[in-house]
Amino acid sequence: MDRDTAGDPISGLKWTRKTTQKIADELKRFGQNVCANTVGRLLRKLKFSLKVNHKKNEANPNLNPADRNQQFELIQQYRESFEANGFPVISVDAKKKELIGNFKNNGNAYSREPDPVNVYDFLTLAIGKGVPYGVYDTTMNKGFVSVGTNYDTPSFAVDSIESWWKNIGKFEYPDTSEILILADGGGSNSSRSRVWKYELQQNICAKYGLKITVCHYPPGCSKWNPIEHRLFSAISRNWAGIPLRTYELMLNYIKTTTTKKGLKVEADINLKQYERGVKISDVQMKSLPILYDSTFPKWNYTISV
Repeated sequence: MDRDTAGDPISGLKWTRKTTQKIADELKRFGQNVCANTVGRLLRKLKFSLKVNHKKNEANPNLNPADRNQQFELIQQYRESFEANGFPVISVDAKKKELIGNFKNNGNAYSREPDPVNVYDFLTLAIGKGVPYGVYDTTMNKGFVSVGTNYDTPSFAVDSIESWWKNIGKFEYPDTSEILILADGGGSNSSRSRVWKYELQQNICAKYGLKITVCHYPPGCSKWNPIEHRLFSAISRNWAGIPLRTYELMLNYIKTTTTKKGLKVEADINLKQYERGVKISDVQMKSLPILYDSTFPKWNYTISV
């Protein structure tokens, strides 16, 4: 056991990589005829127990904690500046993809009888996939979700933001000339994505005469993005335990999501088919009117008309 045991030096918790049956087999080699159940009882007396991995370590080898804290302070400065000028501050992200059809949805819902759903979550049994991309206005406490049916690509992300602007943003902020976007560091709105930056400039900045500043949260910090705990969590609670059998049902649950703090949500469906692996050349990138922040240029930049 000694070479197969690990432990926490602070709490004294121990664990082993061997199963009870393997330990019982080894003991039989030494003349101790015990079963796996007996081994389990003995392990519990020695303060061993079954444990799952604990997501506790937030360390990132490529991230200095001081850089992370400084980026959070920089984001706060940008937010205060934009809010003081009456400019919109929006938090964006893609929610987990959902299979549309008679599939189990995690959570509980009041009913007289359990709702029967498919045993297997096979894509072949689904009507399609729902890909929700959200835009959350941190000032107005309003959300907009564009449900795609294809892939979560940078082009889809930008189209979703454009839909928010056309349907809500331009009416809430008729005199604005700038928008601040808060986004995760990866995914379809990745800080490294050329397509994301190019599409923002072409489809929003140039088309609507808007200047966009983007601030990305550092790697491993997506849970601090406001949309996660102010919009997406509320949507998940609203449809918990409800099979999303049609796109119409999914949109309805998104639109009827509210909170005690007055959250309102609108939604639409995007039937456009997107291609993955789109490339933006060096020449196209150099032509972009983009200014990078001197503090952390990889996480903060402003795109002009």
